[in-house]
Amino acid sequence: MTLIQTHSRPTGTDAVSRTATEAMDAAGPQVWDDMTVEVALSVMAAARTGHLVVCDEDGRCSGLVTRERLTAVREGGGYTDRVRLRDISDGSALFASPLTPVAEAEQVMRHRRLGVLPVVDDRGNALGVLTLSR
Repeated sequence: MTLIQTHSRPTGTDAVSRTATEAMDAAGPQVWDDMTVEVALSVMAAARTGHLVVCDEDGRCSGLVTRERLTAVREGGGYTDRVRLRDISDGSALFASPLTPVAEAEQVMRHRRLGVLPVVDDRGNALGVLTLSR
């Protein structure tokens, strides 16, 4: 798990001083990493969401998958209906701490081209998600 590091910054404006906790949305549907891609796409469709928070067998957030990522995997040459979410993880999941400044999280999200970033506590439990403002 890679947490975005926080740095001290002057708190001259609200945008700089807001933390991930203050700006996050509900995490939305959380699924186990042993779920298949097909079932995950069905859960997304039923929940009318573009992402799912993925948890490991201990219930800790292990990442996030998007509809775009799952669709690309499903359309790939090596796809079978047995491919699980843990099989498509690239191991580079990023997370924000509840105390991460929003400005810093947005900068990382823009640099990494992420539309959504999970916010996790010190035990790895998903608290919510940050959505990149356009």
